[in-house]
Amino acid sequence: MSDGNEGFSEDGETLTEEDEEGPQQISEQEAQPDVVEDDGQLPVDMFYDHEQLVSKASVSPESDIPLHLLHLSHSFGYDCKRRANLQLLDEQTLLYIAGNMLVLQDMSSMEQKHLRSSSGGGIGAITTHPNRQYFAVGEKGSHPNILVYEYPSLRPYRILRGGTVRAYSHLSFSSDGALLASVGAAPDYMLTLWDWRQEQVMLSCKAVSQDVYRVSFSPHNPDLLTSAGSGHIKFWKMASTVTGLKLQGLMGHFGKTAFTDIESYMALPDGKVVSGSNWGNLLLWDGNSIKVEICRKEGRPCHSGTVLPFALEEGQLLTTGADGAVRGWDFESINGADSHGEGSRFELEPMNELVIGHNVSLSSMVRSGQTDSFVWYAQDTMGAIWKLDLSFTHTTPDPECLFQFHSGAIQGMDVSRSSHLLATTALGRSVKVYDFLSNKQLTSGRFNQGGTALCWAPALVEQGGGGLLVVGFEDGVVRLLDVFDPQRLQTVPERSRRGGAELRLRQAFKPHSISVSAVAYDRNARILATASADCSVFFFSAGEKYRPIGCVSVPGPVRALEWSPHFHSASCLLVLCQTGHVLEVQSPDPEQPPQTQTFELSTLQTRAFFFKSIKSRIKREEEIARRQVLKEKKRREREERRKQAKDPALEPEEQPEEEEEELPSIYHPSPPSPLCCGFYSQPGRFWLAMGGYDAGFLYHCEFSENQDGDPAERQDEPFAALPIQNADQDPIVSVTFSSERRLLLCGMTSGSVRVYPLHPSDYSLQSLQHYWTLGIHDNSYGAVQHVRLSYDNQFVLTAGGDGNIFSFSMLPPDGPPQRTPHAKVPSPWAGLEKEEVAQDIEDPSAYSIATAKHRLESERLQREAELKILNKRKKLEDLRESYRQLLEENQALPTQVQLQPQELCLDVRFMEQAGRLKEQRLREVQRMYGWEEERSRLALHNLQHWFKDSLSSGVVTVVAIASNHRVSTYRLPLLPERAPDVRRPSQSSSSCSTGADARKVRAELGKGSASVTEEEVLKAPLVTRPPAVKLADRQVERLKKAAEKAEQARAKIENRKKEWAQLYAEKPDENTEDPADVQAIQAARETVGHLNLKSAPDFTVPKHLRMNTERKRGELTALEDTMRRRQEEMNAQILALRDAKVQLVAHLQGNSRHLLKVQERLPAELHRPCPTLPRMLRYKELRQTYRAAADEQEDQDLLLQLEEEDDDQSETTGPTTSQSHTPIESVGEEQVENTDLEDEVQMEEQVRLLHQQNVIIEQMEAAVREWDASLRMLLHQKLRLDQKLKLADLRQLTVLQELLLLKHFERREDSLQERLSVKANEEDAITLRVEELTEQLETKRRDISKVQERLKALSAAFMASLGENNKFEEFLTRVFKKKIERLKEKAANEEQDEDSGGDTDDDSYWDEDEDEDDADDADDADLVEWKAPLDDSVCPPKCEPALFENTLQLRERRLDLEEQLQEEKKSSEALKKDWDTLAKKKKTVSSSRKALEEDLEMMQREKQQKMNELDVVVPLRLHQMEFLSDAELLTDLGLALVLDCRELRRLQSRISELQREKSHQRELFHQARQQHVRLQQECADMDSCIHVLKERCEELMRMKFGRLVDLQALQTLSGNRVLEELKQEKCQREAKYARDIKEWDLKVLDAREALMKATRSNTKRLVNLNKLFNQKKELEHKLHLRQKRMGREFENSQSRGDQRDIADLQELVRAQAEQADALRAEFHLLSRKGGHILPPGSSDPAPQPPGPAHQQHVIPGE
Repeated sequence: MSDGNEGFSEDGETLTEEDEEGPQQISEQEAQPDVVEDDGQLPVDMFYDHEQLVSKASVSPESDIPLHLLHLSHSFGYDCKRRANLQLLDEQTLLYIAGNMLVLQDMSSMEQKHLRSSSGGGIGAITTHPNRQYFAVGEKGSHPNILVYEYPSLRPYRILRGGTVRAYSHLSFSSDGALLASVGAAPDYMLTLWDWRQEQVMLSCKAVSQDVYRVSFSPHNPDLLTSAGSGHIKFWKMASTVTGLKLQGLMGHFGKTAFTDIESYMALPDGKVVSGSNWGNLLLWDGNSIKVEICRKEGRPCHSGTVLPFALEEGQLLTTGADGAVRGWDFESINGADSHGEGSRFELEPMNELVIGHNVSLSSMVRSGQTDSFVWYAQDTMGAIWKLDLSFTHTTPDPECLFQFHSGAIQGMDVSRSSHLLATTALGRSVKVYDFLSNKQLTSGRFNQGGTALCWAPALVEQGGGGLLVVGFEDGVVRLLDVFDPQRLQTVPERSRRGGAELRLRQAFKPHSISVSAVAYDRNARILATASADCSVFFFSAGEKYRPIGCVSVPGPVRALEWSPHFHSASCLLVLCQTGHVLEVQSPDPEQPPQTQTFELSTLQTRAFFFKSIKSRIKREEEIARRQVLKEKKRREREERRKQAKDPALEPEEQPEEEEEELPSIYHPSPPSPLCCGFYSQPGRFWLAMGGYDAGFLYHCEFSENQDGDPAERQDEPFAALPIQNADQDPIVSVTFSSERRLLLCGMTSGSVRVYPLHPSDYSLQSLQHYWTLGIHDNSYGAVQHVRLSYDNQFVLTAGGDGNIFSFSMLPPDGPPQRTPHAKVPSPWAGLEKEEVAQDIEDPSAYSIATAKHRLESERLQREAELKILNKRKKLEDLRESYRQLLEENQALPTQVQLQPQELCLDVRFMEQAGRLKEQRLREVQRMYGWEEERSRLALHNLQHWFKDSLSSGVVTVVAIASNHRVSTYRLPLLPERAPDVRRPSQSSSSCSTGADARKVRAELGKGSASVTEEEVLKAPLVTRPPAVKLADRQVERLKKAAEKAEQARAKIENRKKEWAQLYAEKPDENTEDPADVQAIQAARETVGHLNLKSAPDFTVPKHLRMNTERKRGELTALEDTMRRRQEEMNAQILALRDAKVQLVAHLQGNSRHLLKVQERLPAELHRPCPTLPRMLRYKELRQTYRAAADEQEDQDLLLQLEEEDDDQSETTGPTTSQSHTPIESVGEEQVENTDLEDEVQMEEQVRLLHQQNVIIEQMEAAVREWDASLRMLLHQKLRLDQKLKLADLRQLTVLQELLLLKHFERREDSLQERLSVKANEEDAITLRVEELTEQLETKRRDISKVQERLKALSAAFMASLGENNKFEEFLTRVFKKKIERLKEKAANEEQDEDSGGDTDDDSYWDEDEDEDDADDADDADLVEWKAPLDDSVCPPKCEPALFENTLQLRERRLDLEEQLQEEKKSSEALKKDWDTLAKKKKTVSSSRKALEEDLEMMQREKQQKMNELDVVVPLRLHQMEFLSDAELLTDLGLALVLDCRELRRLQSRISELQREKSHQRELFHQARQQHVRLQQECADMDSCIHVLKERCEELMRMKFGRLVDLQALQTLSGNRVLEELKQEKCQREAKYARDIKEWDLKVLDAREALMKATRSNTKRLVNLNKLFNQKKELEHKLHLRQKRMGREFENSQSRGDQRDIADLQELVRAQAEQADALRAEFHLLSRKGGHILPPGSSDPAPQPPGPAHQQHVIPGE
């Protein structure tokens, strides 16, 4: 049973299996709305009766089991893996799906309300109305419904029918709540839009052919929808058309983005959609394509793992993902995001972020219904429900975990033996303990690995009343956990205790290497057994510390462990393996000492059983019994008819023996069916429940007495089987008994629970007949893995694969019991708080107990072996030492007494024996590996023969029905493996392309360098200058505007340059020809002219028609593929005809049955014979073939139907024939005359039946004729195809011969081609080098011209610097043109000069020629004005020093340019020599290449001649023969030419075509000539216009700027901040200077007044001085007269001495004047270059070494 209410009516009455479909139809009729308003609308206040809709439990027919046997108490689980399994009804109530139930969870009181599904098939999807007043439930099952409930009354408000076939995967209301969208799961994937208030379908269509995860309306446009799912997203629109409202869908195209499953998306206001991806990035969809992929900076994903966008609020897009974080992204940035290139991403960082936790993976979010609330509720796939505040403020509270559940399927569950406690574990790495009396979770423990098995220890092993859990984990570790009440611990200050229970690790050990599958205690609770998928069972002795006893190996992975019950004499363990093996292991002695070497318990007695399927044999026996009953029934009917017949003559003839159909064959599934569960019945016997093919029975098995042989190879059959109703597709996966064995509880694969009443002592299960069932877990994946009863048999607990845990209360016979409000938690054992926590095993790769023991034993054996080896080596060393001493003593003896080496060898046979042993071992190894080699070779051969050498398809023959025509398919062998087509690239083409690329790159590089140089010239480096002053705001704004204007101009210029560059790039070369013309010319060269035959001696094979082995092999392959494709197409047509025959046979058989029914009502004399029905000879083989073909499912069903009808044909024919005679016999017996009216009615009926008979027979004959005609037509097509295939075979033979011939020439052709390629590459390299040299020479010429132009410009600058009528022009010209040899100084001399401090320059020194000195002396002599010899390195007197210095600098620049010119000329000459050498080499290589091309052409002709010698078979008809003589065919056809008729007709029609083309080409030439002339005139006009515009532009520039300027540079000039700062500084300084001048003017006035005062005072003093001077003069005059009189007396004595003194003083003055002139000249010279000036009249002294005194320089102006 897949549904929980099958076989159960709504009023509680039991039904038979034949009436099981009735109640569902009745209930649906009762559920139809009874009240409809006048306008056809459903009333607003109409509700359905919930009791009529909800599914209930059911019981088997004729049972007295109460319907309300179990009552649901609580749900402890949560299906967190289900999509969108969380909804919010109000601020305190959550809604989610739990199996077949809806759970309404109150978050404040923690109470639950439950709603069962109406169909009993499960629930697919849920959603809530926008106003939270309604919620919709989409169910699962056959044609499920959608129920809309009102909240909080929970009454069914509307039922939506016919939306899908199997299940609903998602539901969604529109934003206004008026519409509901639903999407179905496989197989229809139907998208439906509902007017849910009126229960009407608005629009419906198939969404896609893949799983759809979500569908929703756009919150901004109700006419837009979006659906997404597995590898797709689709955009829908409700559009109004002529025929009405339509739903139009547009599939999203991923483009270059990888395909991804889309779990969630968000519609934006402008119609775009943001979706998530599997790799964590957001995808922005515009239309139906991805506009951009959004990621974080540096390419990091938005979330780690799947990303789910879920809301758009407060200007940000909220997303969550598998990394447990919620992030907010800027909506404007996302909405305007665009990629900067193909396939690029848009990088964006989140605005806000909330990290919930590391072990969190959010999959669904629902928002609180309060206005302006930021509270969200999140579904966590790791088993939690979170409350989040997404306000992203500093006061935001931390995330709150409301509920914590298991994640995924429940792997282990058990109940306490003394209290109402429940323990569970799952792969989510947690162990939880529940109180199912108060419906609370008491405690939870988390570990590093997931739990896989759990057992609650019996009370016998619990210490001091404490509970003990044994939990197995997926890494093979078993942990013992104490469960106790922490409130009962003795007070410890350092410890705080909270909660109703606590888990504490007592012991951890690792008995297995992989996951633990089962744990169980024996009946005395002295031994703990653990089992694993590693095919081993481990035993431990129970106590304070669990001690390992040993282990046993089993044939397969262990499914479950079952210890023998108490009524068995011996304690044994029943080991149930998934592969069908069952082992019974005797319980080991817990007191036996531990194993020393290994834990393997080889002494334990074991019995093995391997299940062998008997279901097919049971079905066969049932079929035999059914047929026997049917035969007996038919025999009794014949006897009754024989007794009832009055006239023996009219006794019916004996019917021929009917052909019995074949009995069902014995079938054994391969691989064997899996074992689901089992339990003991009696000693040595047990019951098994199997899955797969053997489901539907409980098999009673027992161990055989013969236990010899390998347990894995056994084949044991059960001795009895008990059928389980409705369990063929729903096997039992778990069982449990009540404490007194009065009830058997079974967990089914469909998620339902069955309860069978039993007699306590009924171990053979004879009373297992009636049952009670209820579907509670999910019907698809919620198999009930665990069923348990509480210790007092009052509660039933179930756990399934859907992660749900349910508790049920069982009604006792005398009413509900009085129970405490909560379960009793075990007390801790004494001293628990003082003990340290046991050491846990946290490393998953830790060794298991057996592995560790084995390693220890191996290490011990290794140590012992090493010790023995050391002892042996020591003994050998001692023996060697003693032997060496003997040898030394022997050597010390006299020669005649010494022993010979042969005498020292004890026995030569020892050495010979060792050699023989060595050779024998070598032979054994060779023989062993030889057998292995031969075995491998044979195995390879068998595999190749079986899988490779077989045919791809056999022969199928289809025979006509009414004739002997038949058609068969082709027998096609497997295609041979073809080597990959590895083509050698053409070296010549590659070299050409390489040379072209190199030239292109070089041109680009040259262009780039030129542009860079130009930019460097145009854009001089800016000298950074620190700002002197701060600019005003207006100046800053003006600079900013100027810069923006310059930038715009620069961008405009750049765009114009790009446009011009693109135009010039697109401009064809003057010599470029139209590609169409080139192609036409090439085609004309190939086709125009005489038709050269390939057999002509001067025939030249065109390059594009040259054939090589690769092309010929490709031609052969293409021919083979074409032939095979045509054969496969014909085979497909024949198989299609065969399928049509199958359908025709079915149709004919239906008509035959109809004809028999018509003939039953006609007299026998009016019966027309039925056409012979064709019979399928191989329909069973066809059935097996079609079963293997998944794409032909319909034909398979049809074949199965034909088989059943063929099998039943004999049964239907007999009774029909006998019944057809019954009316006639009865008429004859009654002998009653009919009235005229009755005769007329019978006649009309007879005529109508005769017409029907004729029509049916004609239809059958017409169908047969039509099918036979189709077969004959296909036969003719196959004959034509056979003819073409024969011709293709001949062509294939010819191509193969050509291929062999080409292979013969291949090596020679490859050699020539390789040599030609080498020469071509060499020629291309030389050509490339020549072009490079040519470009370099041209560059050198341009450089030389530039240098010469610079020299001319330098001379012009010198002449301009002289001016007019310069008297020093000749001297300065001689100085400027003076030739000076400049030599580079060596590094050593530089160091010496630096050390000595000489006055020579660091880089060069001057050396003058003697001839030039003589010329200079002569020139100096001509200058009369200069009295001393002149030096051209000294500025002459009266010459401007600046002009002389400028002349010297220009001379330096001239010398630099002349040196540069010489170097350029030298390099140009070297390049010219290289160019000449390469030009000669190119001619040589070109001639060699042409010779190789001629050789290759000759080889091609020879190859063509050889190919012409091959015989080609061309079948011709007589009308194709035109090589006749007097209308007779010639006997010698050697001169005949075979042409294609189409080619001949083409050549004939080509004559008129050429005439038309000739006239057309003349007309085109005339038009082109006129256009050419017109274009030339236009070009001339445009050139003149350009010239005029250019002159006008230059004129305007001169008028505006006074000279020609660069307009681009002028446009791109931006504001100069330095200039503005200087202007500002100038203004400031001007103001400052004005203030200073004003101050100085005041000072001048003051000074003038003081001057006037001083002048007056001085005038007075001068007057007084004048008076005194006059007085002095008078006195002096008087004195002079007195002295004159006295001087005459001394005159004669002093006159001679005074004359000598005067002469000396005059000579001294002249000498000082000459020295002053010499010093002035020396000052001038030292201020320029330096030098030594001699006094006038002195001769030139010898050159003196430079000294420190000569290093002084005179700085001008100092």
